Amino acid sequence: MDNKDNSKQTSKVNSAGKIFLQELFGGQKGRKGESRRASRALLIPALAILSGLIAGGIIIILTTEEVYTAGSILGSLAAAGRAVGEAYLALFTGSIGDPVRIVTALQSGDGLAIRRAFNPFFESLVAATPYIFAGLAVALGFRTGLFNIGAEGQIFVGAIFAAFVGYSVKGLPAIIHIPLALLAGALGGAIWGFIPGWLKAKTGGHEVINTIMLNYIAFRLSDWLLTGPMKRPDSFNPISPTIEKSAMLPRFFENPIRFHLGFFIALFVAWLVYWFLFKTKWGFDLRTVGANPHAARYAGMNIVTSTVLAMSLSGALAGLAGTNEVLGLNHNLAMAFSSGYGFDSIALALLGKSHPLGVVLAALLFGTLRNGATRMQLTAGIPIDIIAVLQAMILAFIAAPAIIRTIYRLRQPEEEEEGVTVRGWGG
Repeated sequence: MDNKDNSKQTSKVNSAGKIFLQELFGGQKGRKGESRRASRALLIPALAILSGLIAGGIIIILTTEEVYTAGSILGSLAAAGRAVGEAYLALFTGSIGDPVRIVTALQSGDGLAIRRAFNPFFESLVAATPYIFAGLAVALGFRTGLFNIGAEGQIFVGAIFAAFVGYSVKGLPAIIHIPLALLAGALGGAIWGFIPGWLKAKTGGHEVINTIMLNYIAFRLSDWLLTGPMKRPDSFNPISPTIEKSAMLPRFFENPIRFHLGFFIALFVAWLVYWFLFKTKWGFDLRTVGANPHAARYAGMNIVTSTVLAMSLSGALAGLAGTNEVLGLNHNLAMAFSSGYGFDSIALALLGKSHPLGVVLAALLFGTLRNGATRMQLTAGIPIDIIAVLQAMILAFIAAPAIIRTIYRLRQPEEEEEGVTVRGWGG
């Protein structure tokens, strides 16, 4: 009798454990279930991108003067089609390259012509690189239930540290100087992430408020350094000295292509983040804290350590975004060099579902849009701000998957998709 009771009790415990894991991590049902969830997770963002492009096309039509002055319905429709076609063709050729120009350049055999033909593609990769770092920073915070809105400030501090090591340390070979500058940039960002993480863990200070304030401190700190201690002596502009050649990330092609080692470093870091989050005990702890802090505390996990660690690592990743710009492109530190990567990365992390692979794909999309926007403005006469509208529309559809399911008549899944857990909103 006792054995039967013990077996029943053990069965209940096992069932409870299975239910706990299913509720916590979305229900593991084998490889087929994971494949279905992965396909579903990719379907909504893909349809959101398509819907954003359609909405952007409608806005282009509404803002094109020829549509209203055509004189007939057929003329207006033709003008609308031309406007949208020219805009998106310019976006494609400006971000990927003109196929005709590429073929012509390859046939000519002229090295400079070939590089110019392929330059738009590589420029899109260059533009995507800081997005990868910054997107990983925000995504890691989301996974731990934290809203790191301070990535922009961490980018600036990481760039400050990297620039200082880049121009002040002399006589080192590149194989030592480059990793040292990268570590310095990551350290600077980690320090700027540690502060709000510690305040959150120890005092309950809201990380959103703290990171916003630290953003402004980082901006003003950068301005002060570039007009004082870090200002280039022979320049009237607020700019730092040029970093040593041994600290510059190597480029793979001659001018005008600026594609450099930073892109592959970003991909490697994305793999490291994936391995850390999904293959290590520390990553498991962080994800558990983000999914259910009460269950994590009950299981004996240290919430304080997890919070501080997550914000510090998030800051380090953002710091690498600034480091990439200094070591790979600008080769110095200047005011307002970031172009808002830290703020755009919030939308990017949401689009990528806070998964490293999703972040990389979303970063490639954002880099492509950013690089193609200039060509779209020059050749099609479309305001460059339309790219911001496209990104906003895509994000709006991502934030409301029910709209996508309604528009495309998708079946509601039996188990809801894993969402982004941002415990920071509620403290």
